[in-house]
Amino acid sequence: MRILIADDGPVPRMMLARTLERWKFDVLVAEDGAAAWDLLREQRPAMAILDWMMPGLDGIELCRRIRANPGCAHMYVILLTSRDDRSDTVTGLDAGADDYLVKPFDPDELRARVGVGVRVATLQERLAERVVELQAALSQVRQLHGLLPICSYCKRIRSDQNSWQQIEGYVSEHADVEFSHGICPPCLEKVRADWEK
Repeated sequence: MRILIADDGPVPRMMLARTLERWKFDVLVAEDGAAAWDLLREQRPAMAILDWMMPGLDGIELCRRIRANPGCAHMYVILLTSRDDRSDTVTGLDAGADDYLVKPFDPDELRARVGVGVRVATLQERLAERVVELQAALSQVRQLHGLLPICSYCKRIRSDQNSWQQIEGYVSEHADVEFSHGICPPCLEKVRADWEK
C-alpha cells in the first residue's frame, strides 16, 4: 500500500519514512504542503500522513482540499502534529483528518493507527470494486418502461423502428423473460365449444 508523508522537518520526515518502509509500505515523501498536494493528485496514495505545521499549505488546508477533491476524497488521512490540545484535535478532525497523532510519535502507536488506516482503505477499495460490479450488473439489466403501442385487434406491438411484431418477440428483446405457451381456462372453454360444433 502506498502512503504519502508530508513534513517540512527533515529528521521527522526521514524517521517516519524509514519506519513505514521497514513495515513494507511504498512511501512517497513531500517536503511541504504544495509538493504533497501535487503528489496526492498524481500518485493517489491510499493513505497520507500530514504534518499540521508546514509553510505555505499546511496539513489542515491539505485535509480540506483532499475532502473536496473527488479523486482523493476517500484517502485515509492521519494528521501529525506537536499540538496536543483537545481543541486542536477537534479542528484537525473537522478539517477532514481521519486520525490524529502527536509528535514525537510512539512507533507502536503509529503502527496501530496506520493499521486502522490500512483496514479502512482496504474496505473502501473493496466497496469501490463492488460498486463497479453493481453498476456493470445494472447496465446488463434490460427493462421495459414507458407506453407500449399495441394493436387492439391482433395484439402486435409497434417497435422503435415502427414495425409491428408479436408481443412475445418484443418483450423477449426488451426484458429478461422467456415465454411458455399454454391456454387459459376461458379460452379452453371457447376452443372446446368450437370443436363441439
